Amino acid sequence: MELYLIRHGIAEEHQPGLKDEERQLTPEGREKTEKIAQRLVKLSFNFDLILTSPLVRAYQTAEILIAAGLSSQLETSDHLSFDGNIQNWWQEWLKPRKYPQKTKLALVGHEPSLSHWAEILLWGEAKESLILKKAGMMGIKLPDDGSPLGRSQMFWLTQPKYLL
Repeated sequence: MELYLIRHGIAEEHQPGLKDEERQLTPEGREKTEKIAQRLVKLSFNFDLILTSPLVRAYQTAEILIAAGLSSQLETSDHLSFDGNIQNWWQEWLKPRKYPQKTKLALVGHEPSLSHWAEILLWGEAKESLILKKAGMMGIKLPDDGSPLGRSQMFWLTQPKYLL
């Protein structure tokens, strides 16, 4: 299975009276995310499913990916919110093998959670070494059997500016 960890685009700043989970993409964030999505289409990326955090800015990012034609399937998961735990997600989504081994699954979420998840998949622990930029993407190949934690391989990491 291939996992693509995608950080949401540029969002509104924190401000009094605006709950963090309601922050939306800015016009610039929307425009850049749309351009990146189009570039991913040109690079022949596609996902069997896009799984997103329910927070507005992540969901909007996922909708842009869907609109670009990168997938036709979109679902939300609380596991991709700030306090999401990769072990809990793995138990629910991956361990029961709901998806075939060749599935390409995009996860749209937040920092530092996505980078921590990547580090746990790659090295078995979060080391605070990776940073995923806004609208950035990281590709990780999971092993065909057993736990992916500490046994996965990164095959894609690029800053969004290289896709614009």
